[in-house]
Amino acid sequence: MPEVQTEWGRRIERMFSGIVPWYDALNRLLSLRRDVWWRRALVRGLRLPPGFRVLDLAAGTLDVSLELTRTHSGGCVLAADFSLPMLKQGRVKLAREREGRRIFPVAADAYHLPFGPESFDALTIAFGVRNLSDRAAGLREMRRVLKTGGTLAVLEFVPPESGLRLRFYHLYLHRLLPRVGNLFSRHAFAYSYLAQSIANFPSVPEFCGEMAAAGFREVTALPLTGGIAYVFAGRKSGAAPQAGEKGLSGRGPRAGGK
Repeated sequence: MPEVQTEWGRRIERMFSGIVPWYDALNRLLSLRRDVWWRRALVRGLRLPPGFRVLDLAAGTLDVSLELTRTHSGGCVLAADFSLPMLKQGRVKLAREREGRRIFPVAADAYHLPFGPESFDALTIAFGVRNLSDRAAGLREMRRVLKTGGTLAVLEFVPPESGLRLRFYHLYLHRLLPRVGNLFSRHAFAYSYLAQSIANFPSVPEFCGEMAAAGFREVTALPLTGGIAYVFAGRKSGAAPQAGEKGLSGRGPRAGGK
């Protein structure tokens, strides 16, 4: 969910808007439906107060937003994305579920969110952080709209650092994924971009450090499906981060994924 005003941001917005008809089906196919379980893991780890307000950023077709309302009762979810076609596709799902009444889609730029400071008890973002060309600025904006003590929960793919698993991962990312994506969606750039954006994502310790440097504390990293994906979580600290502040260098608590 990069800045819409830049040429790169407009290109990524057009890319996501162009794959809307196949987006959900290909997510299930290419992950062997593990994406459903990963989103549940993202949502179930949240501890939310009564009457909560959650911002689901890079909400896409609203899968995470719906999982939030299925899992947590009594609050509401604002679902923000820069692609109107994605949000429109998601609204079709809302009409089919009673809990959809608690979800409010809104078009928004990740770097300039249309919400005041201290607006949300939690913020979720699934497979969207890697689309930010300036992650530090994006994380600072997420921190701004969170209440002090509120939780940022990030779901992302993280490539293995070395070994045989890394070789298989590269084979999947750069050979299989683009070919299957192009076969069904006829949008070659989308799935080549997806592979490259995953390959370029920082290591687990590095991203934990980026979250800490942006002003999040108690940062943890939960591996899913043998470390293919991770749920990163951190709480907004009361003090603003200082320029040049060092982040965490290690991993948070680990738990076995499926």
